[in-house]
Amino acid sequence: MTYAARRPWVPSRAQFVRWVGAAMLSAAAGARASASTDVSIRVVGAARSRRLNARYRRKDQPTNVLSFAGAGVAPDGRRFLGELVICAPLMAREARAQRKSRQAHWAHITVHGVLHLLGFAHEHAPEARKMARREVQILDRLGFSDPYC
Repeated sequence: MTYAARRPWVPSRAQFVRWVGAAMLSAAAGARASASTDVSIRVVGAARSRRLNARYRRKDQPTNVLSFAGAGVAPDGRRFLGELVICAPLMAREARAQRKSRQAHWAHITVHGVLHLLGFAHEHAPEARKMARREVQILDRLGFSDPYC
């Protein structure tokens, strides 16, 4: 895992490793993830998030997480699953608005982003329910409550 952050209250590398690992070890992730799977996490401000969201999703506003699929398997056998770009200021605002701890929200959004890299989506109700169930299971194993309650 690569890690880049210069924002207030950004989780530690160890926290991200734990959350990413839990998502990748989930039952649905087994086929696409392995011990040699790499994920990059970049923490950005609102302006950068907005530019990336406008460019890649055609939505002119910052978003909490963007997931970019990786290049696949490297010659040395490592798999680059992809990159998460997480917007620190938006994460803080959302945590306050949802009355949850910042740590719980960061864990949720990190797991959410990794599930996207593993092929989960939420564009349609059935797939959204499946993804939400998986998030709740993973977060429960990590000691966090249901983020949708």
